[in-house]
Amino acid sequence: MSDQSQGSPLFVQESGDETGVPILFIHGFPLTGQMWEAAVAQMPEEYRCIIPDLRGLGESEAADPHSMAAYADDLAGLLDDIDEKRPVVVVALSMGGYVAFEFYRRHRAKVRALALIDTRANSDSAEARAGRMTMIEKVKASGSKAVADAMIEKLFAANVDPELKQEWYEIMSSQPPEGVVGTLQAMADRADSTPMLASIDCPTLIVCGDQDVITPPDVHQEMHAAIAGSRLEIVAESGHMTPLEQTDEFTNILCEFLETLE
Repeated sequence: MSDQSQGSPLFVQESGDETGVPILFIHGFPLTGQMWEAAVAQMPEEYRCIIPDLRGLGESEAADPHSMAAYADDLAGLLDDIDEKRPVVVVALSMGGYVAFEFYRRHRAKVRALALIDTRANSDSAEARAGRMTMIEKVKASGSKAVADAMIEKLFAANVDPELKQEWYEIMSSQPPEGVVGTLQAMADRADSTPMLASIDCPTLIVCGDQDVITPPDVHQEMHAAIAGSRLEIVAESGHMTPLEQTDEFTNILCEFLETLE
């Protein structure tokens, strides 16, 4: 896997054939592009896999503003920077799905297909938004460990390898607090993408872990019903982190979907 940053403020890794079908992977919160590495390692070399860290997370610069629009525009700029002019397959998990909806809204011509993984289209409820505001104050006071402590038990299915859970607890705890705060605010302020679902006219895959308690299967079934022609896959024995928990199954599903595009 090779690193490229060029003119973009985003840290990005690439693998595969630069002439192959381009796939843009968007990670969740408060994670990094590293979450896709196991799945990408199993994919055929014929694809061009583009794996950035969103602004303020991982190795990307923290810069205002933090918003779904800014994240989407960052990604559009990144594609220009790496000279990828073709429409991409957007593969996005959780908060990455929020970014993917905004990317679709703002840069439709750059989207060939969508793969929405353990995510949701609706905006925060008043209760959820209040929870994010409280978490912002906790992160300001005690660092990103506050988010890791609050989220770690909800992210994974009960039978997950404890070492995998510990690895990601440490990664979440190590995220730059300013980036975590900005991302929490961006999620709280995001638009409701539910009204847009019926207008999505590109091939769409929806994947959910059957034990996902953050975005449960019924949330994905509703998106599936709203997006014409979409494909829904519910993965057994997986929580909210399907590409990490059930990597083989996830990669098989994704590759089967990609093959239908060719």
